[in-house]
Amino acid sequence: MERTARNAELSIKNVGESVTVVGWVSKRRNLGSILFVDLRDRSGIVQVVINDDLKDVPEIRNEYILQVKGVVSKRNNPNPQLKSGEIEIVADKVVLVNTAKTTPLIIADETDALEDTRLKYRYLDLRRPIMQGYLDIRHKIKMAAHNYLDSLNFIEVETPILTLSTPEGARDYLVPSRIHHGCFYALPQSPQIFKQLLMIGGLERYYQIARCFRDEDLRADRQPDFTQIDIETSFLDQDQFLTMMEGLIKEIFKKTINYDVKLPLRRIPYREAMDKYGSDKPDTRFGFLLHDVKEILLKSTFEGYQGAEAIRAIKIDGVAQNTSRKVIDGLTLEARKFGLGGLTVLKVENNTLTGSFIKFLNEEIINDLMKEMDAKNDDIIIIAAGKANRVLPLLGALRNQYAKELGLIKPNTYDLLWVVDFPLFERDVESNQITSTHHPFTRPRDEDLKYLDTDPTKILSYAYDIVINGYEAGGGSLRIYNQEVQHKIFEVLGLSEEDIKRKFGFFIDAFQYGTPPHAGMAFGLDRLTMILGQTDNIRDVIAFPKNLSAVCPMSGAPEIVDEAQLDELGIQVKKD
Repeated sequence: MERTARNAELSIKNVGESVTVVGWVSKRRNLGSILFVDLRDRSGIVQVVINDDLKDVPEIRNEYILQVKGVVSKRNNPNPQLKSGEIEIVADKVVLVNTAKTTPLIIADETDALEDTRLKYRYLDLRRPIMQGYLDIRHKIKMAAHNYLDSLNFIEVETPILTLSTPEGARDYLVPSRIHHGCFYALPQSPQIFKQLLMIGGLERYYQIARCFRDEDLRADRQPDFTQIDIETSFLDQDQFLTMMEGLIKEIFKKTINYDVKLPLRRIPYREAMDKYGSDKPDTRFGFLLHDVKEILLKSTFEGYQGAEAIRAIKIDGVAQNTSRKVIDGLTLEARKFGLGGLTVLKVENNTLTGSFIKFLNEEIINDLMKEMDAKNDDIIIIAAGKANRVLPLLGALRNQYAKELGLIKPNTYDLLWVVDFPLFERDVESNQITSTHHPFTRPRDEDLKYLDTDPTKILSYAYDIVINGYEAGGGSLRIYNQEVQHKIFEVLGLSEEDIKRKFGFFIDAFQYGTPPHAGMAFGLDRLTMILGQTDNIRDVIAFPKNLSAVCPMSGAPEIVDEAQLDELGIQVKKD
């Protein structure tokens, strides 16, 4: 099909030229003697003028595909909202390429369709310029990564999609083997083991735009199948590696949204992040810092505070008048979601601390609390007590919630930092079992190896996360490269010799043949696109995503399969 120009790339420089354009009808306006058509292709929209004396003009409706031949002319009334807004095409010939039914959603940046409709008709949703903009950002991120890493002698290597099921923190998606009945492949949660094997294989610098799969509960910024920019290097220490990755993130921001990231990025220890912000992915663009008020409030007569592991508080400025009983009940409900019985809310009204909890406090405690929190008139103080791993995340979530509600986050601002010095292990909130904070291949700090046999929860690791605007945009670590240390880590995690041999035998064996010191990380491509595209929904930046039920409304996946297929695989489905 003939096409001489992309629609939105035409400008005042092209006036007088004969051109041929194609695209979908975005809008039509019939003024009787003249018909205006907004013709849309991927580059954008150009206005087409069809005079009533033009012959053989086909019927034109929204989303019909047209080919238009005509002359570029200067518009009498420019449209500053369009890239091509200074010009229009006066048609000499209009060809109908294809017709279209009335679409179930408005094809425009602003649409009235619910998300379920958008996902069911995703191929129509993708025509919306805002959606193509998200995918354009995604493409630019990948190209920036390819070019930057190639300039530093990285090599792109594909790793297996069908692999062995190994415990890496989430449930695996399993793939049955037709040839070996009863045996299963697993889809990779990440290329972790393989990229470390590539370092043992002497590749030194590897990267991959890798597809990963995790069978876990979904939320706005999570999908069952996702993509990461996966990176591994040999012979670099932590400072060298983080400096290299800062260069990558700077390049991505510059090439994608023309934003200059100031380097070096701040590094906040994990413990400080949790104590000050209640989160290991803190957004530091606003205040509402956590305060340790345990020493002050243990002097109160409230028995509920006795024995509490942590008593922390945050102060929210200027909201006391709007903090009704209903608001307080909502905060209490939020506390219960974090496994706490409730929380305490105090108001500063007429320069006096008020609330039902005041009866437990004497004047000295009130003064100390007001001083610690720097509380002023119309502020509120929110206090939570209990286990630290419940109290801190609750208050961290509340500070984020209030910052958004009060509009404290300036648009088009980016807060980038590293969180470092993570604990190597953590205890599961429900089971109290020791688990890896990141994954079992994370290298413990050398000075903490002595705690492996006594108290593993004291061990810090060479792990790091890059945090952007309160989102974990990527993470990694220095890796264990000593087979004895790796074996010991597996033991601490409760893996038997049989488990280690069956799940990681080939990996442990490889360590015996000269494993270099190595480090790596992965950037979440979907999440990076979400941040740079300024949307809070990860489904917006994936061409064909799943919904919150892990279903694809467009294709209907997952779906039952024929009994014949199950028989070939030797599988019988258990009925609920």
